[in-house]
Amino acid sequence: MDVQVEELSALTRKLTITLPSDIVQPKLTEAYDKLKSESRLKGYRRGKVPRSVVEKYYKGQVEGEVGEKLVQENYFDIVEKRDDVDPITHPEIKDVKYNDDGSFTFIAEVDVRPVFELGDYKGLEIEKEVVEVGDDEIQQELERMQRSRAPLQSVGDRAAQKGDTVIVDFQGFYKGNAMPQVKQENYSIELGSGNMGAEFEEKLAGMKKDEEGSHEVDFPETHPNPMLKGKKVEFKVVIQDVKERVLPAIDDDFAKAAGEYNSLDELKVAVKDRLTGRRQVEANGAVSDKLVQKLLESHDFEVPNRLVAYEIDQMIKQTEQQFEQMGMSLEAAGINRDTLVEQNKEMAVQRVRGDFILKKIGEVEDIKVEDEDMERGFKRVGDMYNMPVAKVKEFFKNRDDLMPFINELLNEKILNLLRESAIMVEPVEKPEEAPAEEKKEDGE
Repeated sequence: MDVQVEELSALTRKLTITLPSDIVQPKLTEAYDKLKSESRLKGYRRGKVPRSVVEKYYKGQVEGEVGEKLVQENYFDIVEKRDDVDPITHPEIKDVKYNDDGSFTFIAEVDVRPVFELGDYKGLEIEKEVVEVGDDEIQQELERMQRSRAPLQSVGDRAAQKGDTVIVDFQGFYKGNAMPQVKQENYSIELGSGNMGAEFEEKLAGMKKDEEGSHEVDFPETHPNPMLKGKKVEFKVVIQDVKERVLPAIDDDFAKAAGEYNSLDELKVAVKDRLTGRRQVEANGAVSDKLVQKLLESHDFEVPNRLVAYEIDQMIKQTEQQFEQMGMSLEAAGINRDTLVEQNKEMAVQRVRGDFILKKIGEVEDIKVEDEDMERGFKRVGDMYNMPVAKVKEFFKNRDDLMPFINELLNEKILNLLRESAIMVEPVEKPEEAPAEEKKEDGE
């Protein structure tokens, strides 16, 4: 077996691998013998077709299938035994060929792990995230709970106003043409929520049940829906119904109906604890982001193109899923995939580089994902999706799903170490901008 390693770039290696005839030919013979026993060719009894005839009809198929097996069965064993190649991506296999001497050659191009010096990562100074929950936030949460528990009832002939829920049919038109993706029937919109945009909701206010109307809405270039951003859209609407919420009083009875609380004061304590816990999770995430950003600023090295391409592909798939949930596709929204690649490239590079830095810290600190970490992770997913842990484990049986999950748990442990060692400093208050001085008249 012969292996030639060529350095195509700092992070890409070309492996030219030649397997000898005594490995290759038995595989070919086995494949041809199997075909001979199964083939039915005119003029020959089953199992009696000469190999030369089988080769005439099936050579391309056999060599293709055997070639794939030879690569799969030998590539990983070969690279594991070599110290000069440390692949971190699946190989790109090319130039597969059977040689005249019976040997088999293929080329595997792989990206390798970048080599870099790990700088300081403990005791990094990070601005503290404030975790406070005020009385006004508790009141807002109670009001949200109040609205969520309030039944809806029709308002009759009264015009819609802020806070009402309007059941509406609408069709969007752009330059006189109906927009298939901007159409809904019996669609519920809470006026004032901003879910459909403030301008659109404001124009529904004042309309009554069974009323029809036409409203133009200018959508800014920053609008999240690419079908609407930067466009003036005419909406033809029909109000099917107008409903209001019958709000219960926020009192002890409300608290008892909300759960195992004996009084409104108990419910307020529980709400504060819940909001504080949520705020702490958000704060931890913000601190982790700041730590990674600091590490990126102090570690600059090239990252493998294939990993960056994979990260970009994952980001684009996430965008596609978001469009699918809105009943659209990238093409329908007029979004070019190549444009998305360019837009996401820098973020993808940062993510890949950050992951390498974290993994190197994990190696230095000997941080590993233990069984108890896996159990905690499974339980968290179960709590999030209201699934039993057994079902969660069943989902993660597939290696392609399990490996990203393990990677996430490992990064969490590494970031926990960094947060625990970080020096938290008080946020710096930004000075208020002084009002611009009035320009003096000439001659003053």
